[in-house]
Amino acid sequence: MSAVRVLILRAAGINCDLETEFAWRKVGAETARVHIRQLIEAPKLLNEYQALTIPGGFSYGDDISAGRILAAQLERCLDETIRDFVARGSLVLGICNGFQVLVKAGLLPCGIGENGQRGCTITYNDPPGFKDRWVHLRANVPQCAFLEHGKRYELPIAHGEGRVRFSDELGLKRALAANRAALLYVAAEGDSREPSHATDAEFSLVNPNGSDGDIAGMCDQTGRILGLMPHPERFVSGTQHPCWTSRAYREDGDGLAIFRRAYDHVRRG
Repeated sequence: MSAVRVLILRAAGINCDLETEFAWRKVGAETARVHIRQLIEAPKLLNEYQALTIPGGFSYGDDISAGRILAAQLERCLDETIRDFVARGSLVLGICNGFQVLVKAGLLPCGIGENGQRGCTITYNDPPGFKDRWVHLRANVPQCAFLEHGKRYELPIAHGEGRVRFSDELGLKRALAANRAALLYVAAEGDSREPSHATDAEFSLVNPNGSDGDIAGMCDQTGRILGLMPHPERFVSGTQHPCWTSRAYREDGDGLAIFRRAYDHVRRG
């Protein structure tokens, strides 16, 4: 088949687009960084690609709330275009700020509250503060095009608003039952602590932002839309890990596996 083509969305304040482009190219994809205004003016441009990525950063400075302005642009101008894009079998990836955008644009259903209102958002960390560290994760659903079910990943995070928060317990239960919780924060392998059984101090080490259900990433019902708070594009080479000199980290980073799996999914058709 022809090369896998990936559109990487740009907007004011997004600052992880070059790293994301490097990760996609490292697995063999062809990429183009396209400004949101260009896509709004020519929505059919998306038809030329098989994957859309919304990178991390601080779109529009997160002036209203994280990702909200870019989300409003997508919802108002490109909602049907992106839904048709996914219905054709294409992929959408939202990283950190991109995850916030997908949730707040309604493109990533995270549970429905009363009266059909969206029952989930991504908000300020609990405990509050910017978190910049490495976390351990487990892929939790079988159908996601980006993740290997049951696989453990170690990735860096960098966010002040990364808490996945449901309006009520029922919304969380529905999301879990519907296999929307694609990635969970977990303790390091060999560490018996799990978030639900940890002390408050231990909990913040495992679940860094207080996300309901220990959720680090979510997918839609097709498994072709994934949003996650950690940054896979920042760990595509073993030397990007702080312990890179150890034997376990001399090859590709865990983040590259996410891009490669998505690339292979598109190639298989």
